[in-house]
Amino acid sequence: MAFPVWNDLAGLVGRLALGAIFLAHGWPKVKDIQKTIGWVKGTGWPGGAAFAALFSLLEFFGGIALILGLLTQIVAILFVLEMLATTVFSKVKLQKKFILGYELDLGYAALALVLALLGPGAFSLDRLLGLA
Repeated sequence: MAFPVWNDLAGLVGRLALGAIFLAHGWPKVKDIQKTIGWVKGTGWPGGAAFAALFSLLEFFGGIALILGLLTQIVAILFVLEMLATTVFSKVKLQKKFILGYELDLGYAALALVLALLGPGAFSLDRLLGLA
């Protein structure tokens, strides 16, 4: 027997976990954006500077947004798209294998997709502001 509050708790746990992960990954990139841009450009990836800057900002500010439950489904979809792009980048450009390569990216994409489908839950700014 499922209780309605479990969905809300699942959304909260998922948002807090994924938000914290992206915030932790985004902060060093935002803190030294030129280093991040330089590394991605150095790989020769097309549009490297733009992708590095956008993904860094998304990870930092999107992580905060998920933790707060603000624009949850939009941010989650953006994370799904980012993780698919980084998976392609890891596999094609960096030639990484699945294990110790891009399996975490796919795991993060799956959790982000769950949040996009599940929604923010009752314990969110989205719900408080009437956005969900």
